[in-house]
Amino acid sequence: MNIAENLERSSIYFPDRPVIRDGARELTYAQFNGLANRAATALARLGVKAGDHVGLCAPNSTDWLIFYFGALKAGAVAVTLPSLVGSDELESLVGLSKPAVIFTNEEKLDRFRRLRGPGIIERIIGDGCELEMKSFLEMGADLFRAVERDRADTAAILFTGGTTGIPKGVMLSHENINTAIHNVVFNERSNEHDRALCFLPLHHVFGQMHIMNATILSGGSLELLASFNLELVLEALSAGRITKLYCVPTVYARLLSLDSLKEKLGAVRYCFSAAASMASEVVRQWKEKTGLAIHEAYGMTESASMVTFNHYHRHVVGSVGTAAGTVEVQIRDFDGHPLPEGEKGEICIRARNIMKGYFKAPEETRSAFWGEWFRSGDIGLIGEAGHLYIVDRLKDMIITGGENVYPREIEELLYTRPEIQECAVIGLQDKEWGERVTAVITTRPGQTLDTNELRLFLKSRLSPFKVPKEFHMVADIPKSQAGKLLKRELKRNMEQSPP
Repeated sequence: MNIAENLERSSIYFPDRPVIRDGARELTYAQFNGLANRAATALARLGVKAGDHVGLCAPNSTDWLIFYFGALKAGAVAVTLPSLVGSDELESLVGLSKPAVIFTNEEKLDRFRRLRGPGIIERIIGDGCELEMKSFLEMGADLFRAVERDRADTAAILFTGGTTGIPKGVMLSHENINTAIHNVVFNERSNEHDRALCFLPLHHVFGQMHIMNATILSGGSLELLASFNLELVLEALSAGRITKLYCVPTVYARLLSLDSLKEKLGAVRYCFSAAASMASEVVRQWKEKTGLAIHEAYGMTESASMVTFNHYHRHVVGSVGTAAGTVEVQIRDFDGHPLPEGEKGEICIRARNIMKGYFKAPEETRSAFWGEWFRSGDIGLIGEAGHLYIVDRLKDMIITGGENVYPREIEELLYTRPEIQECAVIGLQDKEWGERVTAVITTRPGQTLDTNELRLFLKSRLSPFKVPKEFHMVADIPKSQAGKLLKRELKRNMEQSPP
């Protein structure tokens, strides 16, 4: 088994159909597969063998994808490093994963030169680098078949977002990834006529697995952007090039502020949100303005994407759907005992898409499992007909005056206010309460907010201990490259430099 075989099959079935559109550059499946073959055979000429680590650290591009599939075809492990990280974090991730060859860009060339060591970064490939991508591909051959790997062999190492601590290297096998992306294709009814927008970073599980790998499995086409750019997104939408819109909640909230939104979406037939839980009010507003549902799934890096899916047949606002494929989901108490329907506890998962483990972190791997069941670190409950509802991140829970407060409950209410564009509820250290509930808010353009009136609004709907003791209006809330609100960073910044 080799997940690169998905590309090879699609290139047989749909050789002349476009697979990638990247600015003015467009490749068919036959052309793209040929270039990936060149990358695979060039890597072999450089001494890369099955099981070797090959790194990628660059913004989204066609060349990133060519190198990625070349590495997989050669039987190597694709180590996908975040492209926007500080020097210390990058040094740590490279030192841990030890890629023999790395694909990057001229901007990062000097950084990777400094990180070289015995058996680490023997060659640096990419435009403006020691070995230019054009010259690298000229070393290879057009014809090649993916090296056969065991289904349990590691295909890729992705790093967790680091929103709750130091990023961990998640080892995903060929079986893990194939299971997850088949779930995506089946549940989303993906086909060769779909054109998916991808501006989310390819090093992240959502961009790499849910969008890119699943689209190639189904024979569809990718509209690739280096990052989120509202002008370019709207241009692609209005030109009718996009049928599947993949965003994160912060982007949907921003798009909702646009006039004539339905017309701007062009040919979009399907909308999906991931990376963080979506406020129910945003989903309702989107449906009212566009006539389209925002579908959600539940997943994480450790599950190679999809665990549950809020599907076509019975889309339930506020839920992340029911278990996808052969995935099993349980709610357990904090001692590991299964809980009945409707009770809150930790979401635990057993499935073939759950990771092999954390790279070189056996203790953390052991603590992440109860037997075969992966502990997600998220709090949820299972309701009617098996629908899963996310209550909050276990690590985001606030303990104030001895009471447990789940920020998402408060955020859901805040999002019903038309003045609010984004919000985050966090707990700040407090001598009296232990933690004081604090709301950080950005308003929509041209809107103002009366915090006294907002406090009264929340008091009428929440228990007193849940009502924020402070409201802070800010211009922006820190986000990860994948669009997640970074509550840990926000909390640290506010405690170090109080407003």
